[in-house]
Amino acid sequence: MKIRAFVLAAALAGLGITAVTAADEPQAVRQQLMKKVGQAAGALSGIAKGEKPYDAEIVKASLTTISETVKVFPSHFPAGSETGSETEASPKIWQNMDDFKAKAAKLGGDAEKILAELPADQAGVGAALGVLGKDCASCHESYRLKKE
Repeated sequence: MKIRAFVLAAALAGLGITAVTAADEPQAVRQQLMKKVGQAAGALSGIAKGEKPYDAEIVKASLTTISETVKVFPSHFPAGSETGSETEASPKIWQNMDDFKAKAAKLGGDAEKILAELPADQAGVGAALGVLGKDCASCHESYRLKKE
């Protein structure tokens, strides 16, 4: 019985290590980072569309999330992480890393500028999303593989 419990515990520990390792893989990390950006953009979109009331704290938190996330995002594209974990990252990223980083920096810089002059109402949030949306689209058009 003790041996069986030990084997079970060892197997479960091995699964835990595998899960942690998978979660630390660059593909998984960058997917989580993009989910954070997507959630932040979704919160802003709800306000811009009038589906949610204007809330300065949500706007501030969302813009902060976008700004902070894109600062670290490009660092999760090391050589060798071009495939795996159902990545949607285009190989063009590794061929044009400087441009990729510049696009991320533009999004981060624009988010910081908007954060510094926090939109005060629904229309302001909509205008902010127009700027940020163009930044996102620019990068996605160049560096994101289309799902089939």
